[in-house]
Amino acid sequence: MRAAVIRDWQLRVDDIAEPTPGPGQVLTKVLACGICGSDLHLLQHGREQRALAEKFSEGLAPEPVSMQMFVPERDMVMGHEFCCEVVELGHGVSNLTVGDVIVSMPVAFDHTGLHGIGFSNTYNGGYAEMMVLNEMMGIKVPAGLPPELASLTEPLAVGVHAVAKSRITTGESAIVIGLGPVGLACIAELKMRGIGPIVAADFSPKRRALAETMGADIVVDPRETTAIDAWRQADGMRPVVIFEAVGVPGMINEAMRVAPRNSRILVVGVCMQQDIIHPMLGIKGELNIQFALGYEPTEFAAALEAIADGKVDLSSWITGTVDISGVPQAFVDLGNPEAHAKVLVTPH
Repeated sequence: MRAAVIRDWQLRVDDIAEPTPGPGQVLTKVLACGICGSDLHLLQHGREQRALAEKFSEGLAPEPVSMQMFVPERDMVMGHEFCCEVVELGHGVSNLTVGDVIVSMPVAFDHTGLHGIGFSNTYNGGYAEMMVLNEMMGIKVPAGLPPELASLTEPLAVGVHAVAKSRITTGESAIVIGLGPVGLACIAELKMRGIGPIVAADFSPKRRALAETMGADIVVDPRETTAIDAWRQADGMRPVVIFEAVGVPGMINEAMRVAPRNSRILVVGVCMQQDIIHPMLGIKGELNIQFALGYEPTEFAAALEAIADGKVDLSSWITGTVDISGVPQAFVDLGNPEAHAKVLVTPH
């Protein structure tokens, strides 16, 4: 089958072996898979990230349950925002049938342990024609929901989880810095929870327009008005939670610098490089900093339900589609925020 493969930290299109489902697993045909910003970061900073992961684990006891780390010297196929059609059942599968359209948390398990789909040498992700998924992780997509929208379940779930981790409640306001898909997902969930005002900031006009579509009340270009100044003009009294969804060095420290006293900062941007903060900013402001990653199974299911029920319309996120051969160029194109927000890989 055709796949976009990471090999020697380069993205290459090649033929690889079609996977085979084991017990309790299904073989699926990829209908749509979103290209995630973390995949772009992995391709650029993966070597550094892998070395840091090994360094950070030195001298620590292994966790009882942990993901198997990929081996950089072996091929890997990314893609963890997917919607698939079941084409073959493994032994013991009873709750899914051939023809079912499903989404799944990007996790696979077998007798060797847990594997992060799209970050594994064993289980390829959605930048390929076929995938193996565990029956227990599959959620049937409601009839009538296009696979392209269903594939956005995973990125929306990131926002659902981040907002939950922030502990934000009605009567508080929010600032979202960085309006890529993660920031937009946070805005979508904040809006569904009735939070306001929501102040959103990004240098990109296209991303600011998308933030308005998602429900941001005030959208600013930081070169003209800072997010904190916009919040002070609009509100300035209620407690505020700052969502840092940029994920580049310096952003956490900047959020700490501008945060009002006793504020909460939710870090959901994935910075894969070493960063520096000044602890005194947090000490003098008595700030609370919470990091967020991924989502819980219930949050993933809630994201699919919100999309299917029309509680949120994410169609504006999709700005392009490519087949397998177009994946490497899509990675280049996504570097321009004016060109794309979310590109979907549609292999068939």
